[in-house]
Amino acid sequence: MKNPRAFLMIVVSVGIGLGAVVLASRWISQQAASVASSKVVVAAINIDLGTPLTPQMLKLADWPRGSVPAGAADDIKTLDARVVKTSLLQGEPVLESKLAPLGATGGLSAVIAEGNRAMTVRVNDVVGVAGFALPGNYVDIVVNTEDESVKAENVNKSISKIVLEHIMVLAVAQEQNRDETKPKVVNAVTLEVTPAQAEKLDLARSVGTLSLVLRNQVDKSVVTTEGSTKKNLLNRVDEPPVMAAAAQQPVVKTEVKHVVKKSAARKPSVQSYEQVEVVRGATKTVEEFKPSVQ
Repeated sequence: MKNPRAFLMIVVSVGIGLGAVVLASRWISQQAASVASSKVVVAAINIDLGTPLTPQMLKLADWPRGSVPAGAADDIKTLDARVVKTSLLQGEPVLESKLAPLGATGGLSAVIAEGNRAMTVRVNDVVGVAGFALPGNYVDIVVNTEDESVKAENVNKSISKIVLEHIMVLAVAQEQNRDETKPKVVNAVTLEVTPAQAEKLDLARSVGTLSLVLRNQVDKSVVTTEGSTKKNLLNRVDEPPVMAAAAQQPVVKTEVKHVVKKSAARKPSVQSYEQVEVVRGATKTVEEFKPSVQ
């Protein structure tokens, strides 16, 4: 070759290129190994809570092996007839934590927590928080009734009192979907309560009018109130106790009369006496005394 220097440069360039190809291939292989995927069962369509699963509702999807969520399934057959206790969106993994226990049938009963009960109360568009109390929200229950502990007559006995707090709405009318945020005006709301709360709610429903108070989703605080009556609603203030006691005491009236009596002595002399008429309640007495000489 006429120019060995040029030939050497070509050989070196080819070697460097081959080395770069080998290094790039190894790097790509390592990256592919690190992002290796696994098959995970996901929802093929949007699924409402309380719905039994069928194979047509599910599909397998690739999921990064290093970030597979706990409780995910990799076989569609194992989820056949299982009931979801929360709504699933299309493409969302079907996790064991989102499924009702084995053997649960579909419907609202599958989403009730163990030990709790579902109870439906009738509401109107105002009592139902104008339709903003949706499934998954939490409400307080207020009852308006008469306070039988008030014995006084001609006194308004109406009272409004919060009787239950942090009660979850399971369904409005026949709707259980928790993914919607649009208000719905309905005539019935189903609530999740404990057995003791169910008894209290049934009694409150029978003795007065119920209202729902929408509360913050994450606020679990419990507030104890004395209830609101018409008297404290209008800021009425009672008479001070001292004035009331003084008003009950009998009024004592005094009346002074000047009476002149003749002395029994032989000498004609005149003695002056004063009479005080004292009235204590219904008792009237007369007291006499001789005035002092000025």
